[in-house]
Amino acid sequence: MASKEFRLQMAGYGLTTANILYRLPDHPAIIQSYIWQDYDLHPEFPQLRRFLDFWAQKLEGPLHAVTVSHSGLIKPAEIRLLNGEFRVH
Repeated sequence: MASKEFRLQMAGYGLTTANILYRLPDHPAIIQSYIWQDYDLHPEFPQLRRFLDFWAQKLEGPLHAVTVSHSGLIKPAEIRLLNGEFRVH
């Protein structure tokens, strides 16, 4: 049986990482960083949006900035011939 992550990748999900900067509730001049990572759909990012909505409603630290990176992990293979012959047994 395939893993949950592999099934998500086959459905078009890719690894998404968000660097979330937020202000500390007791010290608003201090900015803290939180890294969030999960499989999500580009460009809508429903999982990340759900997490950020939860953050805004339930947590006290107000968001300052969110930087998102995304990579579709299953891609076509890239093969180039480099001065040689390759044999596969």
